[in-house]
Amino acid sequence: MDPIIRPVQARSGWRFWLLTLATVAALGLTASLGAWQLSRAAQKQALQALLAAREAMPALVAGELAQARPADVAGLLHRSVQLQGQWLPEATVYLDNRQMQGRPGFWVLTPLRLSTSQAVVLVQRGWVPRDFQERTRLPDIATPAGEVRIHGRIAAGVGRLYEFAPAGKGEGASRIRQNLDLVAYGAETGLPLLPLVVLQTGAASDGLLRDWAPIDSGVDKHYGYAFQWFGLCGLVFVLYVWFQLVRRFPSLGRRPSR
Repeated sequence: MDPIIRPVQARSGWRFWLLTLATVAALGLTASLGAWQLSRAAQKQALQALLAAREAMPALVAGELAQARPADVAGLLHRSVQLQGQWLPEATVYLDNRQMQGRPGFWVLTPLRLSTSQAVVLVQRGWVPRDFQERTRLPDIATPAGEVRIHGRIAAGVGRLYEFAPAGKGEGASRIRQNLDLVAYGAETGLPLLPLVVLQTGAASDGLLRDWAPIDSGVDKHYGYAFQWFGLCGLVFVLYVWFQLVRRFPSLGRRPSR
């Protein structure tokens, strides 16, 4: 054999085995990531089933909710509630930059003092549009006086947005906020707040919309990621077979002659 050909063949063999090892590693990695996404989807499906079961349970009443402690909140999430109490409108807070039906506005949150105890629960009552002429102008909200009855579901807290800067100092600015921390709000108002929030449901009333987004556990997202990883795994395998086996050993792709 020509001595010049030997090093070329050696280098070719070395590259072949290196690419083979890299391909095996890529196949193992992409397949394991696809399987992991499937397992995450199964976990989210189980969570979704749990949430659906909680929503179907009988609604909690004020007396049961008033006993809730921070350690109990996880087991109460998404349970429906029927509460009676009195609004505390002087402590109403408006969360800015919240959208509903494609329009910007405020989430309106008002504490409700429960009738059966001195406990207070923060209620996310609904959404109102913002005044585009005067950003700090508070919308007119009709808050009923006296005893009220509301329906809702339990949440751990209020959804947060990225906050670029604190609220301004204009009129009403102290009640318009980007986010609301439940513990800090309780300390600020001095109210004996329960460690949870009630998302009010039901038909629009008091000038508020309640077209809340449905709970999405993200199952479809994980299935989509799994499809991408398994697709990439299949692509790596096909490319390896074509470029490293079929083209390298043409006889593998030929049918034996009769």
